[in-house]
This record gives sequence, C-alpha cells and structure tokens, in this order.
Amino acid sequence: MIQRVQSIWLFLASAALFLLLILPILTVQGNTGDLSFQISGIYQKVNNISQKTASFTALFGGTILTALICLANIFNFKNRTLQKRIVLLTLILILVLIGWTVSYALNTPNLLQSSTIGTGAFLPLLSIIFCLLAIRGINQDDKLIRSADRLR
Repeated sequence: MIQRVQSIWLFLASAALFLLLILPILTVQGNTGDLSFQISGIYQKVNNISQKTASFTALFGGTILTALICLANIFNFKNRTLQKRIVLLTLILILVLIGWTVSYALNTPNLLQSSTIGTGAFLPLLSIIFCLLAIRGINQDDKLIRSADRLR
C-alpha cells in the first residue's frame, strides 16, 4: 500500500479534501458579526456563538465522497491503469466541486463584499496538485515495470 509514492500523494489529496470540510473558504466581518463560508454551510458568529444560517448538504456530501474515493484509490496499487483512471475521475470531481462552491458563493448575498479568503479556498487546488503528482508516480511505475519486462 504505502510502498509506492502515489499512495502518499493520494493520501495527501484526500487529507486536503477532508480538511476542506472544517476550514473556512471565505470570511466576512460585518456589523452584526462574522460570516464564515464553509463547505457545510454559512456560519454566523455573534457574541462568540457560532450558528449555521445556511446548509449545503449536497456539497458537503460530494466533498466527502470525493475524499473517500481518493482515499480508497490507495488500495488499487496492483492495478495501475484502474488507479490512474480513478485519479482522473477524482480530478474531474474536484473541478466540479470547485465550480459548485463558486456558484454557491456567488449566489450568497453580501458574501463577496470585503471578504477575506480563508485557507479552505486553496485546499482543492492543493488536492489537484497532489492528484497530478500521483498520476506522475503511476506513470513512473509503469515505465519501471516495462523496462524490467524488456530485460527478461
């Protein structure tokens, strides 16, 4: 499982997606309190008490599903072509999640005015980079096995 470098990259990609569940994407400081846009919903913090004002259940579930697919793909190390296809599927799902998150952010009123970008905004891009590095590791394994087959 962990004997290949792509397993480490896939684990880091899934960890970045799981961190996306708890870290804020955008934060707005207003007169009534702080608004925090996360994958699970919009949270308003008033008097140090955080309340959920909007819920994004489908987006939350899609993020969990994508992270679990990426994590389960670690165990496909014996079938490199299937592993590469699942990583490509994961990349497509991450891009869909990014578009879905942006559409929710654009449809939320007063969210994009004077907002600060949180660390959660960069995690999908980081998971895309980790998935691309995993594909590179899978390709290197293919080259190594093809060169070993030529020597036989």
